[in-house]
Amino acid sequence: MALALKQELRLTQQLVMTPQLQQAIKLLQLSRLELVNVVQQELQENPVLEEVAEAEAESMEKDGPDSEEARNSLSEGDVSPANEREPSDADKFADVDWQNYIESNPQTAPPVVRDDDERRSLENNARRSTLAEHLEWQLGVSDFSDEERVAARWIIGNLDEDGYFRGSLEELSRQCGVPLEIVESALAKVQQFDPTGVAARDLRECLLLQVRSLGIADPVVFGILQDCWEEVKKRDFRGAARALGVTIEEVTRATRIIGRLEPRPGRAYGGDDPIYIEPDIYVTKVADDFHIVLNEDGMPKLRISNLYRGVLTRGATVGKDTKDYVQDKVRSAVWLIKSIHQRQRTIYKVMESIIRHQRDFFERGIAFLKPLNLRDVAEDIEMHESTVSRVTTNKYVHCPQGVFELKYFFNSSIRRLNGEDIASESVKDQIRRIITNEDPRKPLSDQRIAEMLKVSNIDIARRTVTKYREALNILSSTKRREVG
Repeated sequence: MALALKQELRLTQQLVMTPQLQQAIKLLQLSRLELVNVVQQELQENPVLEEVAEAEAESMEKDGPDSEEARNSLSEGDVSPANEREPSDADKFADVDWQNYIESNPQTAPPVVRDDDERRSLENNARRSTLAEHLEWQLGVSDFSDEERVAARWIIGNLDEDGYFRGSLEELSRQCGVPLEIVESALAKVQQFDPTGVAARDLRECLLLQVRSLGIADPVVFGILQDCWEEVKKRDFRGAARALGVTIEEVTRATRIIGRLEPRPGRAYGGDDPIYIEPDIYVTKVADDFHIVLNEDGMPKLRISNLYRGVLTRGATVGKDTKDYVQDKVRSAVWLIKSIHQRQRTIYKVMESIIRHQRDFFERGIAFLKPLNLRDVAEDIEMHESTVSRVTTNKYVHCPQGVFELKYFFNSSIRRLNGEDIASESVKDQIRRIITNEDPRKPLSDQRIAEMLKVSNIDIARRTVTKYREALNILSSTKRREVG
């Protein structure tokens, strides 16, 4: 078959995301702290943008939007979407109607002002010492021979994040070139370091180290850890009592003592640094209404620099390259301000819709949380579901019930035997309360919990109870059972 070249016309429609649209979408899904970082970066990179001083911003708020300073400034709360327009190339930004960009937004409330004692104090975020660093420091001030010190460093380097030594002493002896008996001596000394139980080779040895260090002289505790550890792990208290020749009550009392020990001695030195949540929205109830306030603490107030605005108005006295550069930067600054403002208004609208759908939750608590999906809110505020999804990502609200991520309010529904559906989070809460109030000697099975929920008019299968219980990190009834 012969190959040939030919031309043809084809008409297609294609969605093209402009840089401005990409920027708006990016800002929409950022958390408040991330947005502050983006704004600070733009302030450094765009010379046209400048931050309004705090005292000046307060003065502008007192003077009102008709003041001279207000007319010369643009901030994220000072752009009205009703007056947005894309300047044409002919405008060249020389005749931009700045007044259109400073119309105040009636839905955006001023930043929250709280007294210093009401502000949440943050603990010092200095870097914590790692477990290895903590042990190395103790090694440096302890009495070790040179060979023991070499072996101890190898032992410390082979501890896992929980503080356990999972390797082989024989292999470690070959690697570090130290006799096995010296390695064993070094291990015994490292096991006396803080935190108690560190460098243990298994959980039983870790607990024994802690029992000896704490001076616990209960023979039943030692008997369980040395001879009946497997029986107790399987909750076979009767078998352990027979093997030790004691009563079940004594075994139960001893297991409670063991249960108070630390199974992961390296816990305090591991894990990620704490993440502090700064709410993006504050919801407060005044009389019978809920009021929404966007958290703008630390958010720079932006405006176009008077110096560069003057460059555009001087016309022929400014070179073409300079004017083109300033026009490009002004265009970028205006789009940033408009995008931030649109983000704030969208968040406000989504929060309003959530309150309308979940008003019972805000007034009465988690038991009254209703099923809700993205489509419900999207249709309510006449936006796309993807927009609502972006708005609810990494956004938190502080309300009378606590601090919640916005996604928390979107729940699947559980069918009731009669009446309206109930949110899955409400069902989880009921399961948690049922297990909290159960008799620890006769814990409720998942099937029994499902039957109790049916009495409460909630139709739920046993396997669903199991899934929710595991999501709540609650043990099974067999492992929750206490004897005695």
